[in-house]
Amino acid sequence: MPTTLATGAAVTALHDALLDAPGWPAKEPAARDDGLWSWIQTNHRFNCLLWAEEDLARRTQVGDAEIAANKRAIDRYNQARNDATERVDELLLTALGLVDPASARTDSPLSTVRAGSRLNSETAGSMIDRLSIMALKVHAMRLQTQRRDVDDAHRSSSEGRLQRLQQQRADLAGCLDALLADCREGRAHFKVYRQFKMYNDPRFNPALVSEQHARRT
Repeated sequence: MPTTLATGAAVTALHDALLDAPGWPAKEPAARDDGLWSWIQTNHRFNCLLWAEEDLARRTQVGDAEIAANKRAIDRYNQARNDATERVDELLLTALGLVDPASARTDSPLSTVRAGSRLNSETAGSMIDRLSIMALKVHAMRLQTQRRDVDDAHRSSSEGRLQRLQQQRADLAGCLDALLADCREGRAHFKVYRQFKMYNDPRFNPALVSEQHARRT
């Protein structure tokens, strides 16, 4: 099935719909497709799981073991979120004809960008990832405006912040549309930027390497 390019409006609508879906993110509804939109949904799911663990990791009245478990979950979800972001970029670049499809998933994708195209420092996948975080912020701030255990000043302040967050999200969605439009017309391009998160890899994290050496001696 050919990849349908994302739009800012479609991405934000999906993010909001998933946040309202029963049981989300523990229970995941069927994705719109098994390609781009599946990975956009996956990215959003891991951001949601990450958001919840970040809250739990700030608790002050539980044991150290529980906080350590939260921190390890944060590492796993953050890695999965970044992996999904990179996959979104691969699929978008392939659909735009800006990368050789056979090399898109390698560490050195082969560019097929036309001469004169400007390089955008932020990728479309990264922008979609940021839109996911913005959706979570909007959702959480909206809940603050509805609380009944706080005073009017808290709700009023939260309403002002909600409006600012919604504007920021709309701005970012517009920037995503502009980037993809420029890519379609050959005016701009982006690349898959591998995160190479070394702290999650026992081959590269020096503390984990040291532990491995200690076990062998």
